[in-house]
Amino acid sequence: MANFNIALIGECMIELQEVNGVLRRSFGGDTLNTAVYLSRLTSGKDVNVSYVTALGEDNISQEMIDAWNKEGIDTQFVQRSETRQPGLYMVETDETGERSFLYWRDAAAAKYWLETASDEYIESLLKQDVIYLSGISLAILPPASREKLYDLLARYKAAGGKVYFDNNYRPKLWDSAEEAAEGFKRILAVTHTGLLTFDDEQALFGDTKVEQCIERTRALGVQEIVIKQGGGECLIITADDSISVAAQKVDPENVIDTTAAGDSFAAGYLSKRTLGGTTVIAAEKAHQVASTVIQHKGAIIDMKYIAPFVD
Repeated sequence: MANFNIALIGECMIELQEVNGVLRRSFGGDTLNTAVYLSRLTSGKDVNVSYVTALGEDNISQEMIDAWNKEGIDTQFVQRSETRQPGLYMVETDETGERSFLYWRDAAAAKYWLETASDEYIESLLKQDVIYLSGISLAILPPASREKLYDLLARYKAAGGKVYFDNNYRPKLWDSAEEAAEGFKRILAVTHTGLLTFDDEQALFGDTKVEQCIERTRALGVQEIVIKQGGGECLIITADDSISVAAQKVDPENVIDTTAAGDSFAAGYLSKRTLGGTTVIAAEKAHQVASTVIQHKGAIIDMKYIAPFVD
């Protein structure tokens, strides 16, 4: 086992996108994007990055696993289902370039990863140094599985583990805003580091000032709060300090695709904190990585653009 072990929980889906009349297939997901960039950024270090999910026994599921292995991602926590497959979504782009999404994920294997996890599986997961998940990781689960996850993470925190949570609020995945708010509060109550996009906090909790977000999150016991503000500065609040770190400025003409901006930011931040960097150094790396990703098309960009940020 590596000296430092990080497990990221989530769902990877099949993506369909029509380009010039041709339907193209790929795959992606928010925490999977973070896992890929985190594995790249910690390449050559004694860090093991695992992905926690469930897939099918189909060929596309195997393609996903093969691709993750090539990225250096440990797939020990990827369960395989004989009766379920990955979820599916389709990207539609209008004349102005605005994207919309259609989802087919109700029966996806990833929704039920906790229902089929063995005691041995859970015990291995609890031995990780960091567990990372997002609001989407939580939202896709049936209510019974969410309860299991709350209990699992409470056990994990009590044993000294660190939970990193990226809010990533998607209203359509929840039955109501009230359900989402309750779920977020319960996860934040066991979270060490919260990576919070302020726009999402405003949408869910109705915050008009960032101080409201800080006060609520502090009250829930989060020790390290990172508030992302798009292309603006990020705020980092700990028990000892409150600082802001300016974003990397990118000419609007060079912004090609903002997909995975937040996911890559999280990877940059976590990579530095994992390797012992300060919050300031971690935020600077996060901004550098995210500002590079948005200047290229797609969620996962060519490694050559990430290589300069690998320590």
